[in-house]
Amino acid sequence: MNIIHTEASCGWGGQEIRILTESKGMMARGHHVTIISPAEAPIHAEAIKRGIPAVALPIGRKKLKGMFALKRWLKQNPVDVINPHSSPDSWLASLACVLMSSPPPIVRSRHISAPIPNNGPTRWLYETAARHVVTTGEKLRQTLIRDNGYPADHITSVPTGIDTEQFFPGDKQAARQQLSLPQDKLIIGIVATLRSWKGHDYLLQALAALKRDDVMLLIVGHGPQHDNLQQRITELGLTPQVLMPGNQDLVRPWLQAMDLFVLPSYANEGVPQSILQAMLCGLPIISTPIGSIEEAVQHEHTGLIVPPKDSVALQHAISRLLDDANCRQQFGATGLAYALEHFTLARMVDKMERIFLEACR
Repeated sequence: MNIIHTEASCGWGGQEIRILTESKGMMARGHHVTIISPAEAPIHAEAIKRGIPAVALPIGRKKLKGMFALKRWLKQNPVDVINPHSSPDSWLASLACVLMSSPPPIVRSRHISAPIPNNGPTRWLYETAARHVVTTGEKLRQTLIRDNGYPADHITSVPTGIDTEQFFPGDKQAARQQLSLPQDKLIIGIVATLRSWKGHDYLLQALAALKRDDVMLLIVGHGPQHDNLQQRITELGLTPQVLMPGNQDLVRPWLQAMDLFVLPSYANEGVPQSILQAMLCGLPIISTPIGSIEEAVQHEHTGLIVPPKDSVALQHAISRLLDDANCRQQFGATGLAYALEHFTLARMVDKMERIFLEACR
């Protein structure tokens, strides 16, 4: 197949990483994949870096210029299926296809748990313009069926798959030595774009309440909340205990160096890739019941679930796991086995390939 992904977002996070990972998986099976995005979007440069064909078009906003640019490109480059990922490019792709005599089918991906408006135009976008809709978790799928009234057979849940050759358990001491991290600390970690809803501030509050000198926090990632978080770390007196190394091309050793992974999100989640990566590295997880997180983090089985925006509950959960090495090991082992069964790259590509083929028929 000749598959086109469109992405309007000029941000960087799990959604963009999934597009790139899925694209490489499809290319490995002999399909041709192209990613269309604004020139300034990080995914454009990253696609080129990873050897994925990339086209820059002005699709970052819902404007006629972008719609006509996309329509012209599609007429000059016939494709088998279009997979839009954000709202602006979904609208532009759908309207461009309306103006074409023989448009390709659209498979719309829905990555986050933010509510979708219940109005006529949005219903047209999801039910009529899109041949099929893919969500990144079953809870997201059920929400579209229950709250928006979309037909169940029109939507499929395809959780993000992680490359098991890139994420796996490793030697903790060796990872810490490689990263110049202390060997005598218990290390809590979070890997996420620094956005407010990822819950970093609640994690910092929980860490401050612990009042433990033997604990260190790794905040891996970058984003719009960077300066605010640095200020918050200073206000809470946590500077000696917190390290913010920024974005990392190779995340695996940072995960392997941790004792515990925490993601206290309070909005806009599917199944976060960082949680799945941490599970494949054998880490116990603490998170919240947002989006489809509970499809990966099963309370008292692969980790602990705490209420969102509750730093006290988060503190208690962290304290419990820091004090119980056996529980950490048990949750980590169970999470690793569960991720290997349900969240691999091959499983994701298998499902997406079938959906694309069916849409083409």
